[in-house]
Amino acid sequence: MNLSFNKKKLHSSTIPPFHSSTITPFHFSTFPLFHYSTIPLFHHYTLPLIIFLLSLFSFHLQAQDRPNIIHIIGDDIGYDDFSSFGSKYYKTPNIDKLEKEGIKITNFYAPHSTCTPSRAAFMTGRYAPRVNDRTGLGVLFPTDNNGLDSSKEITFTKQLKKLNYKTALFGKWHLGHLPKFLPAAHGFDEYLGIPYPNDHGPERLGNTGSRGYPMIPLIHNTEKVRDLDNNDLAEMPHLFVREACKYIAERVKNKEPFYLQYSNIETHTPWFIPKGFGGSKYGAFADAVEYFDRSVGVILDYVKQLGIEKNTIIIIHTDNGPLIEKYDELEACYGAFAAVDTSKYHILRDGKYQSRFEGGQHVPCFVKWPEHIPAGTVTNEMITGADWFTTIITLVGGQIPNDRVIDGMDVMPLLSGKNKTSVRNTYYSFQPKNIVDGVRYNHWKCVIDRRQKEVKYYLYDLAKDPSEKKDISASNLIIVKSLVALAIDAENAIKNNLSLKEQNNFNF
Repeated sequence: MNLSFNKKKLHSSTIPPFHSSTITPFHFSTFPLFHYSTIPLFHHYTLPLIIFLLSLFSFHLQAQDRPNIIHIIGDDIGYDDFSSFGSKYYKTPNIDKLEKEGIKITNFYAPHSTCTPSRAAFMTGRYAPRVNDRTGLGVLFPTDNNGLDSSKEITFTKQLKKLNYKTALFGKWHLGHLPKFLPAAHGFDEYLGIPYPNDHGPERLGNTGSRGYPMIPLIHNTEKVRDLDNNDLAEMPHLFVREACKYIAERVKNKEPFYLQYSNIETHTPWFIPKGFGGSKYGAFADAVEYFDRSVGVILDYVKQLGIEKNTIIIIHTDNGPLIEKYDELEACYGAFAAVDTSKYHILRDGKYQSRFEGGQHVPCFVKWPEHIPAGTVTNEMITGADWFTTIITLVGGQIPNDRVIDGMDVMPLLSGKNKTSVRNTYYSFQPKNIVDGVRYNHWKCVIDRRQKEVKYYLYDLAKDPSEKKDISASNLIIVKSLVALAIDAENAIKNNLSLKEQNNFNF
């Protein structure tokens, strides 16, 4: 596959078709290194000039001391889809190395159970019902004209830019496909990827094309490179990894601290991977998970080769739980590449698309930072994806916005071992539009089931029943009432623009 294409400017409310047949190479922008040796010398320095030169030297040292951050977000991968988290079906040896090299977080929660709202919370530190003036942000489709509004929301990448970090994203975005919502509007210098999932193509619904979706575009910054068919999509993971590694090498060469987000696409339906890979006896999703693991291995090995391992933070987690139920419409489009094997066992109940049970948002997570985070450690404390906003900005010396409610908290003291307990003992399972479907307090989990006309409440003891199989609400009515009250308070906190009660103290 030829990956050198023409680019076409995005300039309308819909992504225009790609007509040109001319193929020309495109190149990623480079950032020239500022050499202090080029500052002209004078025979007689004035005090202001000396101070100026010293400040430049100080800035150069500070920039070098700041850690690089590689943030890897897996798509639609469940809690036990890595072998280090208990998978019986998939082999993930590269990711598993992080169990010995960093910290394993066993109670990490994606902010939401679907892509767009989770990613909005990752980037802003705010649960999806808060974003865009509390209008919320649900899953976006190619026909949608909204997205994460950069005039209303502050991403941590914007704050990193103020500290002269270089920022890049390779892979899936899914926070709005119009130019005003793309990564460039949210503090990313460099973006190469697709603006929404790889199953939002023209074949939907059921290969009839009746949803009217355009072909999925490959976008570089704000320009469309070309439209992608399914054969092209299968090769994109190769391109994204390769360009991510090029980007890292450029930053190392120029001695620039960087934040890189690698957001894979192959573990989202359809589970296409590059030719020459695959062969798992557990099918296409297994092939995709193992290819993702291979990609992680390439990136981590390259970091070591470049000699930046000690000064690079690695964060890896997923955006929500897995697809666990058959999806006939997707199978009609993609066949075996969207055929869910419902016989596979998962530790946690249910998967993506729902926020009631653990399988929708309780996902795997590792963090590695040599000499700062003790290797081979485990924490069972609760952490959410919204915490990366505050944690990343704080550890690089940035400023947390004080003009809005931020849900994310600094968890580095916990990860480093300085603190033994988390900043929260309560977690709320929000829908994108401010409805709480579940509350976890310590090991107690209350499920609020609104699927029927009459709302039902269930209670589980996750310490004894992590799979949420045995409802014990009838014998623990005080606990149920207390957690339902927290859910009501949380919904009111969003409406009234107040902070959530994430640290509570009950006598149970």
